[in-house]
Amino acid sequence: MSLASSGPVRIQLCGALAIERDGQRLDGRLLFTYLVVNRHRHIPRDQLAEALWREPDPAAVDARLNPLLSKLRRVFGADTVDGRSTIRLCLPDAWVDLEAAAEAIHRAESSVAQQDWARAWGPALTALFVAERGFLPGEDAPWIDETRHQLTELRLRALECYAAAGLGLGGTELAAVVRAGRQLTRLAPLRESGYRYLMQALAAQDNLAEALAVYGQLSDYLRDQLGVSPSPATRQLHQQLLAAT
Repeated sequence: MSLASSGPVRIQLCGALAIERDGQRLDGRLLFTYLVVNRHRHIPRDQLAEALWREPDPAAVDARLNPLLSKLRRVFGADTVDGRSTIRLCLPDAWVDLEAAAEAIHRAESSVAQQDWARAWGPALTALFVAERGFLPGEDAPWIDETRHQLTELRLRALECYAAAGLGLGGTELAAVVRAGRQLTRLAPLRESGYRYLMQALAAQDNLAEALAVYGQLSDYLRDQLGVSPSPATRQLHQQLLAAT
Protein backbone atom coordinates (compact mmCIF):
# COMPACT_ATOMS: atom_id res chain seq x y z
CA MET A 1 0.00 0.00 0.00
CA SER A 2 1.31 3.46 -0.86
CA LEU A 3 0.22 6.43 1.25
CA ALA A 4 2.58 8.89 -0.39
CA SER A 5 0.06 11.06 -2.23
CA SER A 6 -2.73 11.13 0.35
CA GLY A 7 -3.63 13.62 3.07
CA PRO A 8 -2.18 14.04 6.58
CA VAL A 9 -1.17 10.87 8.41
CA ARG A 10 -2.66 9.78 11.74
CA ILE A 11 -0.23 7.70 13.77
CA GLN A 12 -1.27 5.70 16.82
CA LEU A 13 1.79 4.47 18.69
CA CYS A 14 0.07 3.44 21.93
CA GLY A 15 -1.96 0.27 22.10
CA ALA A 16 -2.40 -1.34 18.69
CA LEU A 17 0.18 0.34 16.48
CA ALA A 18 -1.59 1.86 13.47
CA ILE A 19 -0.87 4.31 10.68
CA GLU A 20 -3.79 5.78 8.77
CA ARG A 21 -4.20 8.21 5.91
CA ASP A 22 -7.54 8.86 4.21
CA GLY A 23 -8.99 5.70 5.74
CA GLN A 24 -6.15 3.44 4.57
CA ARG A 25 -4.27 1.64 7.33
CA LEU A 26 -0.74 0.25 7.40
CA ASP A 27 0.67 -2.08 10.05
CA GLY A 28 3.29 -0.33 12.17
CA ARG A 29 6.90 -1.42 12.49
CA LEU A 30 9.68 -0.87 15.04
CA LEU A 31 11.81 1.33 12.76
CA PHE A 32 8.89 3.60 11.94
CA THR A 33 7.92 3.87 15.62
CA TYR A 34 11.43 4.88 16.66
CA LEU A 35 11.60 7.49 13.90
CA VAL A 36 8.21 8.91 14.91
CA VAL A 37 9.16 9.13 18.60
CA ASN A 38 12.34 10.97 17.57
CA ARG A 39 10.98 12.77 14.53
CA HIS A 40 12.15 16.22 15.59
CA ARG A 41 15.85 15.37 15.45
CA HIS A 42 18.41 13.71 13.16
CA ILE A 43 19.43 10.22 14.30
CA PRO A 44 22.89 8.75 13.48
CA ARG A 45 22.69 5.43 11.68
CA ASP A 46 24.56 3.54 14.38
CA GLN A 47 22.13 4.85 17.02
CA LEU A 48 19.20 3.80 14.86
CA ALA A 49 20.70 0.33 14.47
CA GLU A 50 21.18 -0.01 18.24
CA ALA A 51 17.53 0.90 18.77
CA LEU A 52 16.41 -1.88 16.40
CA TRP A 53 18.89 -4.67 17.11
CA ARG A 54 20.53 -5.59 20.41
CA GLU A 55 24.09 -6.04 19.13
CA PRO A 56 24.23 -4.77 15.54
CA ASP A 57 27.23 -5.72 13.41
CA PRO A 58 28.66 -2.36 12.25
CA ALA A 59 29.64 -3.92 8.91
CA ALA A 60 26.07 -5.07 8.29
CA VAL A 61 24.16 -1.98 9.42
CA ASP A 62 23.72 -0.47 5.96
CA ALA A 63 22.71 -3.80 4.43
CA ARG A 64 20.00 -4.27 7.06
CA LEU A 65 18.88 -0.65 7.38
CA ASN A 66 18.75 0.51 3.76
CA PRO A 67 15.95 -1.87 2.65
CA LEU A 68 13.80 -0.75 5.61
CA LEU A 69 14.34 2.94 4.82
CA SER A 70 13.60 2.30 1.14
CA LYS A 71 10.32 0.67 2.10
CA LEU A 72 9.34 3.72 4.15
CA ARG A 73 10.10 5.97 1.17
CA ARG A 74 7.96 3.79 -1.12
CA VAL A 75 5.04 3.85 1.29
CA PHE A 76 5.11 7.49 2.43
CA GLY A 77 7.02 9.24 -0.35
CA ALA A 78 10.62 9.82 -1.37
CA ASP A 79 10.98 12.91 0.84
CA THR A 80 9.71 11.20 3.97
CA VAL A 81 13.11 9.95 5.12
CA ASP A 82 15.71 12.71 5.12
CA GLY A 83 19.47 12.29 5.34
CA ARG A 84 22.13 9.63 4.80
CA SER A 85 24.61 9.51 7.69
CA THR A 86 21.86 10.81 9.98
CA ILE A 87 18.18 10.03 9.50
CA ARG A 88 15.07 12.09 10.21
CA LEU A 89 11.44 11.29 9.49
CA CYS A 90 9.71 14.14 7.65
CA LEU A 91 5.95 14.02 8.25
CA PRO A 92 5.37 17.60 9.43
CA ASP A 93 1.56 17.45 9.25
CA ALA A 94 1.22 14.06 10.94
CA TRP A 95 -1.01 13.64 14.00
CA VAL A 96 0.75 11.45 16.60
CA ASP A 97 -1.13 10.19 19.65
CA LEU A 98 1.88 10.56 21.98
CA GLU A 99 2.32 14.19 20.98
CA ALA A 100 -1.42 14.85 21.22
CA ALA A 101 -1.44 13.40 24.74
CA ALA A 102 1.52 15.54 25.80
CA GLU A 103 -0.20 18.66 24.46
CA ALA A 104 -3.47 17.66 26.12
CA ILE A 105 -1.93 17.23 29.57
CA HIS A 106 -0.37 20.69 29.35
CA ARG A 107 -3.78 22.17 28.55
CA ALA A 108 -5.39 20.19 31.36
CA GLU A 109 -2.81 21.27 33.94
CA SER A 110 -3.07 24.89 32.83
CA SER A 111 -6.86 24.78 33.20
CA VAL A 112 -6.58 23.15 36.64
CA ALA A 113 -4.19 25.91 37.72
CA GLN A 114 -6.84 28.44 36.64
CA GLN A 115 -9.58 26.36 38.33
CA ASP A 116 -11.37 26.10 35.01
CA TRP A 117 -12.67 22.62 35.73
CA ALA A 118 -14.83 22.23 32.63
CA ARG A 119 -11.91 23.03 30.30
CA ALA A 120 -9.57 20.69 32.19
CA TRP A 121 -11.87 17.66 32.04
CA GLY A 122 -11.68 16.86 28.31
CA PRO A 123 -7.91 17.21 27.80
CA ALA A 124 -7.27 15.17 30.95
CA LEU A 125 -9.35 12.33 29.53
CA THR A 126 -7.60 12.59 26.16
CA ALA A 127 -4.18 12.18 27.79
CA LEU A 128 -5.47 9.41 30.04
CA PHE A 129 -6.94 7.35 27.19
CA VAL A 130 -3.64 7.44 25.29
CA ALA A 131 -1.45 6.69 28.31
CA GLU A 132 -3.57 3.73 29.42
CA ARG A 133 -3.09 1.90 26.12
CA GLY A 134 0.57 1.06 26.74
CA PHE A 135 3.48 1.10 24.32
CA LEU A 136 4.86 -1.66 22.07
CA PRO A 137 3.79 -4.67 24.14
CA GLY A 138 6.15 -7.60 23.73
CA GLU A 139 9.09 -5.42 22.65
CA ASP A 140 12.10 -4.69 24.82
CA ALA A 141 14.71 -1.95 24.40
CA PRO A 142 16.03 0.95 26.51
CA TRP A 143 14.25 3.57 24.38
CA ILE A 144 10.99 1.61 24.68
CA ASP A 145 11.37 1.48 28.49
CA GLU A 146 12.02 5.23 28.54
CA THR A 147 8.87 5.92 26.51
CA ARG A 148 6.87 3.64 28.80
CA HIS A 149 8.19 5.52 31.83
CA GLN A 150 7.10 8.81 30.24
CA LEU A 151 3.66 7.34 29.58
CA THR A 152 3.36 6.16 33.18
CA GLU A 153 4.12 9.67 34.44
CA LEU A 154 1.70 11.15 31.90
CA ARG A 155 -1.00 8.75 33.10
CA LEU A 156 -0.49 9.84 36.71
CA ARG A 157 -0.63 13.52 35.77
CA ALA A 158 -3.79 12.90 33.72
CA LEU A 159 -5.44 11.09 36.65
CA GLU A 160 -4.56 14.01 38.93
CA CYS A 161 -6.06 16.54 36.49
CA TYR A 162 -9.13 14.39 35.97
CA ALA A 163 -9.63 14.08 39.72
CA ALA A 164 -9.14 17.81 40.28
CA ALA A 165 -11.62 18.63 37.52
CA GLY A 166 -14.14 16.14 38.87
CA LEU A 167 -13.90 17.59 42.35
CA GLY A 168 -14.39 21.06 40.95
CA LEU A 169 -17.43 19.98 38.93
CA GLY A 170 -18.88 17.88 41.76
CA GLY A 171 -22.20 16.09 41.50
CA THR A 172 -22.11 12.91 39.42
CA GLU A 173 -18.39 13.37 38.73
CA LEU A 174 -17.51 12.53 42.34
CA ALA A 175 -17.78 8.79 41.68
CA ALA A 176 -15.22 9.15 38.89
CA VAL A 177 -12.94 11.06 41.26
CA VAL A 178 -13.11 8.18 43.73
CA ARG A 179 -12.10 5.75 40.97
CA ALA A 180 -9.27 8.04 39.83
CA GLY A 181 -8.05 8.44 43.40
CA ARG A 182 -8.00 4.69 43.94
CA GLN A 183 -6.10 4.25 40.68
CA LEU A 184 -3.53 6.81 41.77
CA THR A 185 -3.00 5.17 45.14
CA ARG A 186 -2.56 1.80 43.46
CA LEU A 187 -0.23 2.97 40.68
CA ALA A 188 1.84 5.34 42.83
CA PRO A 189 1.32 4.47 46.50
CA LEU A 190 3.94 6.99 47.66
CA ARG A 191 2.31 9.84 45.73
CA GLU A 192 0.07 11.57 48.26
CA SER A 193 -2.07 13.46 45.75
CA GLY A 194 -4.12 10.35 45.02
CA TYR A 195 -4.98 9.89 48.68
CA ARG A 196 -5.99 13.54 49.02
CA TYR A 197 -8.26 13.41 45.99
CA LEU A 198 -9.79 10.20 47.27
CA MET A 199 -10.32 11.65 50.74
CA GLN A 200 -11.94 14.81 49.35
CA ALA A 201 -14.23 12.89 47.01
CA LEU A 202 -15.36 10.49 49.74
CA ALA A 203 -16.00 13.39 52.11
CA ALA A 204 -18.03 15.17 49.41
CA GLN A 205 -20.13 11.98 49.17
CA ASP A 206 -20.70 12.16 52.95
CA ASN A 207 -18.41 9.17 53.52
CA LEU A 208 -16.28 10.90 56.16
CA ALA A 209 -15.39 7.71 58.02
CA GLU A 210 -14.06 6.14 54.84
CA ALA A 211 -12.15 9.32 53.99
CA LEU A 212 -10.49 9.26 57.41
CA ALA A 213 -9.68 5.57 56.95
CA VAL A 214 -7.82 6.45 53.75
CA TYR A 215 -5.63 8.82 55.74
CA GLY A 216 -4.92 6.03 58.23
CA GLN A 217 -3.89 3.71 55.39
CA LEU A 218 -1.54 6.35 54.00
CA SER A 219 0.00 7.05 57.41
CA ASP A 220 0.62 3.35 58.03
CA TYR A 221 2.12 2.85 54.57
CA LEU A 222 4.50 5.82 54.80
CA ARG A 223 5.60 4.80 58.28
CA ASP A 224 6.25 1.21 57.22
CA GLN A 225 7.99 2.08 53.94
CA LEU A 226 9.87 5.27 54.77
CA GLY A 227 9.48 5.96 58.46
CA VAL A 228 7.83 9.33 57.77
CA SER A 229 4.47 11.00 58.28
CA PRO A 230 2.17 12.43 55.58
CA SER A 231 3.00 15.85 54.18
CA PRO A 232 1.67 19.06 55.76
CA ALA A 233 -0.93 19.42 52.97
CA THR A 234 -2.30 15.94 53.65
CA ARG A 235 -2.26 16.44 57.42
CA GLN A 236 -4.13 19.73 57.00
CA LEU A 237 -6.82 18.01 54.95
CA HIS A 238 -7.07 15.33 57.62
CA GLN A 239 -7.61 18.00 60.29
CA GLN A 240 -10.32 19.63 58.19
CA LEU A 241 -12.11 16.31 57.82
CA LEU A 242 -11.82 15.65 61.58
CA ALA A 243 -13.33 19.08 62.26
CA ALA A 244 -16.28 18.20 60.02
CA THR A 245 -17.18 15.06 61.99
